[in-house]
Amino acid sequence: MADVARLAGVGKMTVSRVLSGSANVSDATADRVHRAIGMLNYQPNELARSLRSLHSRTIAVIVPYLYDSFFATCAHAISTVAKQHGYSVILTTSDEEQETEQRQTNLMVRRRIDGMVIIPAPGDDRYLRAEMYSRVHIVTLDRPLADPRFDSVLVNNSAGTKMAVEHLIGHGHRRIGFLGVGRELYTMKARYAGYRQAMMRAGLAAEPYMECRTPEQAVEQIGAALNRGQPLSALFAANNLTTRYLLHALNTLHVDVPEQVATAGFDDLDVADILQPTLTVVRQPVYQIGEAAANLLFERILRREFPSTGRRVVLPLELVVRSSCGCHANAQGNSKAAETVPARAERAAAHSRQN
Repeated sequence: MADVARLAGVGKMTVSRVLSGSANVSDATADRVHRAIGMLNYQPNELARSLRSLHSRTIAVIVPYLYDSFFATCAHAISTVAKQHGYSVILTTSDEEQETEQRQTNLMVRRRIDGMVIIPAPGDDRYLRAEMYSRVHIVTLDRPLADPRFDSVLVNNSAGTKMAVEHLIGHGHRRIGFLGVGRELYTMKARYAGYRQAMMRAGLAAEPYMECRTPEQAVEQIGAALNRGQPLSALFAANNLTTRYLLHALNTLHVDVPEQVATAGFDDLDVADILQPTLTVVRQPVYQIGEAAANLLFERILRREFPSTGRRVVLPLELVVRSSCGCHANAQGNSKAAETVPARAERAAAHSRQN
């Protein structure tokens, strides 16, 4: 900065004012400063600026992992919104381990980030009540935190699953299995609850939760379910990772879909409409979930708000009917929205506007 000031014939404070726009500087003086900056290729020290201002113009995004397209798309949406606000993003993963998440959040606070978007790992989140987090803006997506201070963006997992399972029941299926990843996850609990509600409402017995954390485990579980005395005639996969494991298992076991077993899943896949058969799914507005979380975060940052009760925004889902359930929909798929979900989203949006 001293070199720029000497070349431009001004003081260091004038260079600082030109860079920050914090005070009026004549056009001629500002032009001399900018020319000197260009000639010297001067780059401000962002770390030093953050130490002085206590703002880094950086946010953190913590997701479980990035090989799930849902998490990756959410992270991309958040990054896009951050760029629109002139912010940088630090992206890291928790590997679904609460201790890892805590280490990462601690590190981000020490880096003076201005806010965080977190997809929380299962476990005790009381660590976020520590004093060091009291002045950090935090928004969660996909899974809420127990602490009511934090904003969250969700979908109605239970209603979406119920809608898909009822569709399978409408095809005459009476023995429908439910496959998920770790059942300790908020989303898995809510989706299994929706599955049970649909089955019980139809007077059917709900099957035990089939945990499929790996492709090999899926082959074992599904093989047993299809070869027992009264085999399952339909399967519901609780997220896109489980859907991948399900498709791998059915291919390994040489099972025809939907002739031998019908399928539906939660989360749409990029290839869902070009696979044979095409996949019936509950579609989440994935990009919009990440976008909404980022917008909430920047609203808090810009207003410097730390509410005692955060907002909970619930976005709508839709059932995209294709062929794997037994329907013969066109290649693009037909969709219908879950009636209970948009209504709740509208109420949440109205509540957000009031706040």
